[in-house]
Amino acid sequence: MRPTSEEPKIAETEVSRKKKGFVRELTEGLLTAFIIAAVLKLFIVQAFRIPSGSMIPTLLIGDQILVSKLAYGIKNPFHDRYLVRTGHPRRGDVVVFKYPKDESKDFIKRVIGIPGDHIVISKKQLYVNGTLQHEPYIQTLDPSVKDMIPRDNFETVVPPHSYFVMGDNRDDSYDSRFWGFVKSRKIVGRAVLIYWSWNKETGSIRLSRLGKMIH
Repeated sequence: MRPTSEEPKIAETEVSRKKKGFVRELTEGLLTAFIIAAVLKLFIVQAFRIPSGSMIPTLLIGDQILVSKLAYGIKNPFHDRYLVRTGHPRRGDVVVFKYPKDESKDFIKRVIGIPGDHIVISKKQLYVNGTLQHEPYIQTLDPSVKDMIPRDNFETVVPPHSYFVMGDNRDDSYDSRFWGFVKSRKIVGRAVLIYWSWNKETGSIRLSRLGKMIH
């Protein structure tokens, strides 16, 4: 039986329909992935890269970390107010926050003082409410003590709804000793995990740091 002239047209229509279906499925898949990624970033978890050495030895330059945005509750991302509170930052938490002097920048430091705490730094030694603190996670590379700057000698009381934060690289960290407190609602979340680490100097991956929890 001789094929009719309609059969090629039917075949072309079927191919065209499959192409359109594929494009539509791809578009829907990409859109869904984008929406999920946006929701994750806004409310659940966000990735950050460590650009400076202020948190050495806990965090190294080139570490890429995940920050839990649900650690202390659910926030409205458009005005930094908590919709639901599940907890509060504790002393020792490593947190990401909006830098008070320029909120377009994110900083990462360790919580040293919570609201009401009396903070004293005397010759590099940290006292909280009169108790000398054991800080195995810090490093102090400069043996000299400078009396005229707040780095080595400092005293303050943390006001309500605020936190006093410092870097673990204690002699080389620009933190609350110099620019003040972090407001509670400006805390983005708690750093929880190193998922990637690149050593720019050697051009290699720091395999031992992958998957390391942040304490």
